[in-house]
Amino acid sequence: MSDIVLLDGSIGQELVNRLGDSPTKFWSTSVMLEHPGLVTEVHNDYFQAGATIATTNTYSVLSDRLKGTDLEGSLHQLWDTAVNAATDARNIKGVGRVAGSIGPLFASYRPDICPSASSAEKIYQEVTNILASKTDLLLIETMSSIDQAEGAIRAAVKTDVPVWLSFTVDDFDGTKLRSGESLCNAKHLVDTYKPEAVLINCSRPEAVTKAVEIISDFGVQFGAYANGFEEINNEFLEDSPTVAVLDKRSDLIPKTYAEFGMTWINMGATIVGGCCEVGPTHIRELAQKIITAGHKIV
Repeated sequence: MSDIVLLDGSIGQELVNRLGDSPTKFWSTSVMLEHPGLVTEVHNDYFQAGATIATTNTYSVLSDRLKGTDLEGSLHQLWDTAVNAATDARNIKGVGRVAGSIGPLFASYRPDICPSASSAEKIYQEVTNILASKTDLLLIETMSSIDQAEGAIRAAVKTDVPVWLSFTVDDFDGTKLRSGESLCNAKHLVDTYKPEAVLINCSRPEAVTKAVEIISDFGVQFGAYANGFEEINNEFLEDSPTVAVLDKRSDLIPKTYAEFGMTWINMGATIVGGCCEVGPTHIRELAQKIITAGHKIV
């Protein structure tokens, strides 16, 4: 039997769902200024469901994304609010770790508009330094290409905390990154920068299973946390999209999602959880299945 790290699920999407407002481009970011207690509530619910990691709501709190918006001057306040919400929930639970979430520059799933790795490294350096000083580990999420991932990890490995690197793959071909590159080719990043763990996230769970098979040969701890969307459609890849254009799957109930999670664990994964549209009920079901199977959640 194995020790399993149980991640939380969606943060931004869960906030949207709870308030019921129509999402805007920066909704899950501005909510931290308007309803900061709600963020802590979400983290609390994931801990109560069995998660041992609180992922900060900082995925899109990046200088390049907020530049020219009303939130541009609130960057440090947003980082602090997000970290405090996750830390408060962890302290209430009494156990667990806080992961500082770092997403792609400019937009998710659009490596074609991201700067080169060398330029991205400079942009990422401030956020990696700030989050590393306040969290237990850095979680680089939803990297769609090798170069995109390299820019983020170059900055992250300069800090003194563990780094987890997570890729997103084609929704219908888990052997490929969303850039079209072979996922196998990402191994050299792991060999070069030596993250503590490599993961797959924010893709359909069926594709994630194939991707997990590939990263199981990368030589480091590995895991996965899928989303609950039908697919990342072309409309979402246009400028300034919101999650309103994405369709939620009706078949990915907690029991079904937990079965995917157990499949990944049976493949050797030791880190599992959920991404967009995967909520506390999914994580609770997954936690129960992990324990029933004789594993220990750590």
